[in-house]
Amino acid sequence: MRTTPERIVVCAGFAHALRLLFGGRVLRGPLAVESYGLAFHRAVLAAASVRTVPLTLDEHGARTTELDGLKGVRAALLTPAHQFPTGGPLHPERRVAAVAWARSGGGLILEDDYDGEFRYDREPVGALQGLDPERVVYLGSTSKSISPALRLGWMVLPEHLLAPVLAAKGEREAWTGVTDQLTLADFIDSGHYDRHLRRMRQRYRDRRDRLVATLAARAPHLTTTGIAAGLHAVLHLPPGTEHAVVKAAARQSIALEGLAGYRHPAAVMPARDGLVIGYATPPDHGYGAALDALCRVLPPA
Repeated sequence: MRTTPERIVVCAGFAHALRLLFGGRVLRGPLAVESYGLAFHRAVLAAASVRTVPLTLDEHGARTTELDGLKGVRAALLTPAHQFPTGGPLHPERRVAAVAWARSGGGLILEDDYDGEFRYDREPVGALQGLDPERVVYLGSTSKSISPALRLGWMVLPEHLLAPVLAAKGEREAWTGVTDQLTLADFIDSGHYDRHLRRMRQRYRDRRDRLVATLAARAPHLTTTGIAAGLHAVLHLPPGTEHAVVKAAARQSIALEGLAGYRHPAAVMPARDGLVIGYATPPDHGYGAALDALCRVLPPA
């Protein structure tokens, strides 16, 4: 990443960043988004009267070459380091294509690095922002690294957006407490944040390994992806089974979400059946039972 402290604007998380950028009329739609993503974020954008246009996804991430054919689109929201929820980094050629599109037409890339602290089987992926700091807005938060209850996030802005974003935010901080910011700064400066991340990275990796091993032993006919990073995995299901599995899991008191809830309503790519399995939340004493319950509701081979 390439920036200076003056270009970092603190906010109350990713959704607040979207509200400042679009609700504050710093940016306008339509906005290109990935065909699978959080419905809540699409709702935030819709509340700001922003129309979203889906980009097709495959195993290499969003097909950013489609940006050239989207009429009127001047900005794109991407998860380049670890596509949410399907997993996997954006292919290097597609990263270059996204930045080239932004440069050629005066556009912007919004880079959502929602879980960049947790990489297990590969080196961290460099921020897209480093390719062109004037064409990429980098967005991060403490939601995954510490807790979503701590409403702290940040925007690393191109120079031309700094003044309008600060104007949209206003002179008085209405969302992010100074005490929270100072506490986090001290947590970082003291080295405790880095130690916390190392400890949690190992804990989540152990949980990921246990999930993958259990599924390999008890459901070898199903494929798991998105496991090289983050706090969730995607378990791919046979076509037409997702809804029944999610309902069966609910009866077992297992909170699972299917991929259908993340699909953009206007997506044209083939639908996928699958489960988004978060492995960070269950308490240690209940994790084994949760894995057993999960395996009981999966479709047979």
